[in-house]
Amino acid sequence: MIKAHHMGPVTSVVMSRAPVNAIDPGFVSAFQRVLDETEQENPTVIVVRSDQKCFCAGADLSLIRGFFDETDGTRNMVAYVKTLHDLFNRIEALPAVTLACITGPALGGGLELALSCDLRIATRAAKLGLPEARVGMIPGAGGTQRLTRLCGPGVSARLILGGEVVDGSEAERLGIVQWSVDEAELDAAIQQIVDRVAGLSRPALIASKDCIFAYLDPDVDGYARELEKPLVLMETEEARQRIERFFSAQSK
Repeated sequence: MIKAHHMGPVTSVVMSRAPVNAIDPGFVSAFQRVLDETEQENPTVIVVRSDQKCFCAGADLSLIRGFFDETDGTRNMVAYVKTLHDLFNRIEALPAVTLACITGPALGGGLELALSCDLRIATRAAKLGLPEARVGMIPGAGGTQRLTRLCGPGVSARLILGGEVVDGSEAERLGIVQWSVDEAELDAAIQQIVDRVAGLSRPALIASKDCIFAYLDPDVDGYARELEKPLVLMETEEARQRIERFFSAQSK
């Protein structure tokens, strides 16, 4: 259902639940197990992609429908959505740079999954949206918060309140994804991003990610956090070696 391929500083997490990577409890459990395995590898970059025609179509609607017929369906539904929060929060906090590679539809929970990654690239023909209002629900697995944080309330309202699905080019213009490319160019573009990020300092990237998150927490002084990080980074041999290599290259 979900496979991980570890290649030095890069791990590829491939979603493979035919036909549309619909999310259900088994999918969530499988993803958590893959993350357990991946964290043991200490990668610098984690690439999240699909080997199906769809990145991820979101929740398994037959599962959601079943909750309506259960005696404690509402309570069970909330408990299930909490497992999605736990998974997406974990992806967001991973000590690595995460890149979601979107081909085909990324809708509902599928887009919420992509939004929990640090970076996103989509094909121009991809379809992205949070259309849960069409079925009387809300994008409650972090979508209302992460999309608003990322793009502002105007864009968030356009997609969520307007029920709009946009293509990859428009998603880039709106800031939902950082890059959009033709499908034929996708693999090369992914490789270029991965090679660039994997060549950076993992401790510096993790520290930078922590500082970026400080912006989102009103109780954290992001500037103070920036001052704390060099106290650790400058003690590492990696930082010393990178500085020396930089000046050595400049002198040639």
